[in-house]
Amino acid sequence: MYRVRFGDGYGAAMNDTKGASTADRTVPRDPSRFEDRFAARATGIKSSAMRDLMSLSERPEIISLAGGFPDTESFPAEVYEEVWRAVASDHRASSLQYGPTEGLVELREAICRLMAEDGMIAQPDGVLVTAGGQQAIALAIRTFIDPGDIVIAEGPTYPGAVPTLTTYQARVIHIPIDSHGMSIDLLEEQLDLLAAQGQKPKLIYTIPNFHNPGGVTMARHRRERLVALAADRDVLLVEDNPYGPVRYEGESLPSLWELDGGAGGVIYLSTFSKILAPGMRIGWVAAPAPILRKMNLGKQAIDLCSSTMSQRFILEYLRRIDWREHVGRLNAIYRSRRDAMLAALDQHFPGEATWTRPEGGLFVWATLPEYIDTGELLARAIERHQVAFVPGEAAFLDGQGRNSMRLNFSGAREDVIAEGVARIGAAIEAMIDLQRALGGGR
Repeated sequence: MYRVRFGDGYGAAMNDTKGASTADRTVPRDPSRFEDRFAARATGIKSSAMRDLMSLSERPEIISLAGGFPDTESFPAEVYEEVWRAVASDHRASSLQYGPTEGLVELREAICRLMAEDGMIAQPDGVLVTAGGQQAIALAIRTFIDPGDIVIAEGPTYPGAVPTLTTYQARVIHIPIDSHGMSIDLLEEQLDLLAAQGQKPKLIYTIPNFHNPGGVTMARHRRERLVALAADRDVLLVEDNPYGPVRYEGESLPSLWELDGGAGGVIYLSTFSKILAPGMRIGWVAAPAPILRKMNLGKQAIDLCSSTMSQRFILEYLRRIDWREHVGRLNAIYRSRRDAMLAALDQHFPGEATWTRPEGGLFVWATLPEYIDTGELLARAIERHQVAFVPGEAAFLDGQGRNSMRLNFSGAREDVIAEGVARIGAAIEAMIDLQRALGGGR
């Protein structure tokens, strides 16, 4: 059997077919001569499964259910043109110039208004504009974590956070999730165990709304307990909320930031990637002033400032367009695609499989029989069935998740989703047949 491993040159291997001449120009004759020069933190970095699989989205024969692609084709062309004309007419020079590291004050004011619509009170000087939500995560980890420091995260956790956590050499402890989100009982047990050992986590990283990759939403009573428990144990919460407005059913729940009530126990992260477009690469952090000052210094060292042009585009968009109307259209599209995926899973996945039913967001988390390794399944699915997904192991840092997978439904039409799930189902059935032939499995 074979399996796909991430961080071991999988992305490069996929591109080897482009020709040896390119490889000859870009790969040193003796790559090992660099090994003793890398920083210690570089040796342990674990690759992002989504980035490794990104090149597959450019291959027309491959159906990719791996990426977290919002539907940008639905963005109205006339709106796009109108907003860029306004930027070019009114802000041409400033949009081409450097901006403040913390972001344009007008955009930070607009972000505070967006947060206020969802019951969250923040001030412009308590907001830092970032290069997408990914940089917001990286700044939060970079600001607090020394090698060996403990970070608690849900299990599974966001696969895109994995490279950051490994870069800064965090010791990650996973807390399982169920249909109501992170188990706070198990979290409290883990905190007690650490305390008995004289240890305490630096951060608790969580995605309460429409978890990526879990697809579940943390129940209100668990949110309240989490905020109270973190305050009692003096542990900072990092609330990652890129999907909050992407809801198809159910009632909106208060954020951890809102429940914290300004006590300074929550670092709040979000992004315009899901409610506008990921190509803008604009996200933000809301946090107490002392934390933001440190993050600002860290961001200066990385990129000086986020794209001023993108910030201007978002500002002009918010001034002209009802963003919630646009998100409402997107949510109708995503709801239909989610339903198509759930129906296809019912039809094509084995009876032993289980999966989440998300009320929003972009992902379904599916779990297969324990004897099926989704890393091996992915290799078979790509090679023989031309379909891709994110294997579950990529969402853990301790080897869990080998029989699970993340499936994205936002980036493809309903018929393509159905065909993709059918292809994965065929790959699963082939592995089950192999297990039977070997005397194992069901």
